[in-house]
Amino acid sequence: MDSHQLLAWALVAVIGAATPGIDLMIVLRSTLLHGRRSGFAAVIGVEMGHAVWAIASLIGLTALLAASTLAYDVVRIAGACYLVWLGCTAIWKSLPRNRATATEAEDLPSQSAVSAVRSGMTSNLLNPKVGVFYISILPQFLPTVPTAAGWGVLLVAIALTIGTVWHAAIVLLATRARGILTRERVKIWLDRTSAAVMIALGVRLATEARA
Repeated sequence: MDSHQLLAWALVAVIGAATPGIDLMIVLRSTLLHGRRSGFAAVIGVEMGHAVWAIASLIGLTALLAASTLAYDVVRIAGACYLVWLGCTAIWKSLPRNRATATEAEDLPSQSAVSAVRSGMTSNLLNPKVGVFYISILPQFLPTVPTAAGWGVLLVAIALTIGTVWHAAIVLLATRARGILTRERVKIWLDRTSAAVMIALGVRLATEARA
């Protein structure tokens, strides 16, 4: 494997990371509603999910997912249900009767880092398109040599690094914008809007045809 192939893979990883989707929505929501700490925790969760998918593709597990329509649909529907559940829960909590008073809200704890990591990782692992991406793209860059496994680990590390840097940059940019979004009314509508987007992504994941 030469430098040109590594650069080509890096470009693929950049395009994959920069493409808007569920990962971006989870990271943005965690950052805008709960702060930079939760945003970075969500990034860790998302990249942990990517790591699991990538490693699974290296050992051939995602090939089973790609080959089995039933397995693919089970993961897809589970992911869709998870996103819709997250969105509906957020909307329910944003209703006036379910919200604390302004004074009480200031005393409520923010989203924990563990919760943000779990949210990022779960949403990623329940998106079968990520697994299919790795099983369809990654093998094309692996050399047919005895050390292919080592090269595979390097390619995965490159992809995870690029994804982490990209999403971390999103967190930093969103943190700067968060200053004007801390008013209670704005925060409520931001919460509802992001929840609606998650529901829409869940419905799309459930209804779209397999590529």
